[in-house]
Amino acid sequence: MTDLHRAGGLAALVCAATYIFGFAFLFAVLLPAGFGIDGAEAEATLAAIAGARGAVTLWYFVIYVVNALALAILAAALAERIAIASPALGRLTFGFGIVWTVLVLGAGMVMNVGLGRVLPLHEAGDPAALELWRVVDLVENGLGGGNEIAGGAWALALGIAGLVTGRLPKALCWGGLVIGASGLLTVLPGIGEVPGAVFGLGYIVWFLGAGVVLLRGRSARSGAPA
Repeated sequence: MTDLHRAGGLAALVCAATYIFGFAFLFAVLLPAGFGIDGAEAEATLAAIAGARGAVTLWYFVIYVVNALALAILAAALAERIAIASPALGRLTFGFGIVWTVLVLGAGMVMNVGLGRVLPLHEAGDPAALELWRVVDLVENGLGGGNEIAGGAWALALGIAGLVTGRLPKALCWGGLVIGASGLLTVLPGIGEVPGAVFGLGYIVWFLGAGVVLLRGRSARSGAPA
């Protein structure tokens, strides 16, 4: 097991923790306070954010910035593992992983700056706060979660590369294919929230599995140290 594999394993566990924290905070704190998902009920959402500004800022920081930084390490570690058998597939998976990382980090940066501009206007009673919030929310959703194309593409790439090279356990690969397909389905209108739920909850399990695989440092095909 290389140092990068060990770092990647820890990063995978961090990614899982950010998802768990994100869901728990959303359902326990934000939704009861009136927070609307996907731009719904903008006035109530903005009021909920203003009422718990520090906690909401921390929430966005964890689910976007911390998650993105951990994703970058994980993408590099998994790419290195796959590249032992196929350098080309390793580079391919790393490319998809970095694309997703940049989008997630960008969403966090947009929200960080956006809240800094919107909340002072809201506190001053300026009606422009609501329109500005709608713009910030739209950009953030476009980058970081309104659809899950980038994360789905990475999961699909890893699933296929893992099956072809044997460098990842089959359960992890097939799980990646299911998560990837679910992520791509989120772009289709009128199909409900099921694909998004499968994507988010599935990734928690997948991150935990990837963390165990990388920390154990065993090859799926040979059982030898990777």
